[in-house]
Amino acid sequence: MNHPSLAALRTPPAYPESALPDGIEKLQRAPALVKAQALAFLMFEKPDLAAAEAFLTDFGMLRAAGSSAQLVMRGHGSAPALYVARRGTRSRYVGAAFSVASQAELQLLQSEAGARRLDSTEIPGGGSGVELIDPAGNLLWLVTGQRPLTALPLRAALHPHANCHGAVRRVNATVRAPLEPAAVTRLGHVVLQTVDFAGMARWYGRHLGLIPTDVQYLADGTPNLAFFRLDLGDTPADHHSLVLAGGIEEKYEHSAYEVIDLDALGQGQNVLRAKGHRHMWGIGRHILGSQLFDYWYDPDGMEFEHYTDGDLFTASHETHYVPLALSGIWAWGDDVPAAMGVKRDLGTVLKVLRLLWQGRLSFIRLKLLGSAMSNPRPWL
Repeated sequence: MNHPSLAALRTPPAYPESALPDGIEKLQRAPALVKAQALAFLMFEKPDLAAAEAFLTDFGMLRAAGSSAQLVMRGHGSAPALYVARRGTRSRYVGAAFSVASQAELQLLQSEAGARRLDSTEIPGGGSGVELIDPAGNLLWLVTGQRPLTALPLRAALHPHANCHGAVRRVNATVRAPLEPAAVTRLGHVVLQTVDFAGMARWYGRHLGLIPTDVQYLADGTPNLAFFRLDLGDTPADHHSLVLAGGIEEKYEHSAYEVIDLDALGQGQNVLRAKGHRHMWGIGRHILGSQLFDYWYDPDGMEFEHYTDGDLFTASHETHYVPLALSGIWAWGDDVPAAMGVKRDLGTVLKVLRLLWQGRLSFIRLKLLGSAMSNPRPWL
C-alpha cells in the first residue's frame, strides 16, 4: 500500500511580498481613489421573489421591505439591507454596494471616475450614493449615510464554554444550541470569477482602496486569484470582503454571511436540510481566511455560504503569496464538490474556444489553470 509523503500532507507555502522567491510576480495595484469602509449589500435579479425569500428566511435573514417588484432582506445586525433582489426574467448577480465615509468621496468618484449619482430612494436605508460599472458589466455602488436599523438580539456564543484538555470551563452545565435557522449577523464577502483577473483587480483596487491579503499564483508565477480586504487602518478588517478569481467566464461564484459560532452552522444546516434546500459543501474549515464554512444553493442554484471564526488583519499586515491549487481551498471537511471546479461539458468547450479565438485566453494559461484546478487532494 502506497502512503502519501509528508510533503504532500503539508499546507502550501505562503511568502510575504517583501521576500518573494524569484519567478513570482507581484500583483500590480492601482492608486486608490477612495477607501471603502464596509461591504454593505448585494444586488440580484430573481424571477421568483417569494422563493428567494423563503430560502433566505431559512438561511437566517429577515425581510426588511418588499413589494411585487423588489425584495430587501436584512440580518440581525444594524445594516438596513444585506440582500436586494429585483424581479427579473432570469436569476443573476447584478452587483455590490460598499459604504464610504463621506459625501466628499462620492463627489470624487463622480469627478474622477464618471460615477452616476443615485437617488436616495434607490438605496435601502436612504442616504447618498453613486454607481459605477465594472469591466465585466457588474454594478458597483458606493453609498454613505444609510439609516441603521435596530440590531436584533442574538444568543450568546457557545464556544467560550468549550472544554478541552487542560482547560475545563464547563462543569455541572451543558451546551444546548437551539434548533433554529443560523441567524445571519452580517454580509462578509462576495466572490467573482473573471477572464481578465489583472484588469479587474486594478479596477476594484482603484475604486475601493482594497488591500490584497493573500494572492494565489499559477505555476508560471503569475497572480490569478486574490483575497482583498478593506483598508481600515489600525481597525481590524476581515481577511477578505472581495475575492477575484481568474477563469473562463464572468461569473458570480458565491457570497458569504457571518453567523455566531460553529453550533449555529450545525443547527442551521439541520434546518435547511429539513426545509428541503439543496446542500453544496460543508461543514469544513478554509485555509486562507480560516473560516468554518457551510455552503448552500438557493432555489435558482446560486451559492450562499454561512461562515464563522474568520481571520482579521489591520492595514499593516503584509500581503502573502500562495500557490494556486484546488487543495488549498480547505483544511478539513468533505472533499470539495465537483461544482466548485470547471464543468466538463460542451458549454465549457465553446466558452474556451471563444476566448481563444478572441485572444482573451492563451493555450498556455488554459493549461496552467487546468493543472491548478485538477487535483483537489494530492494524497487521495
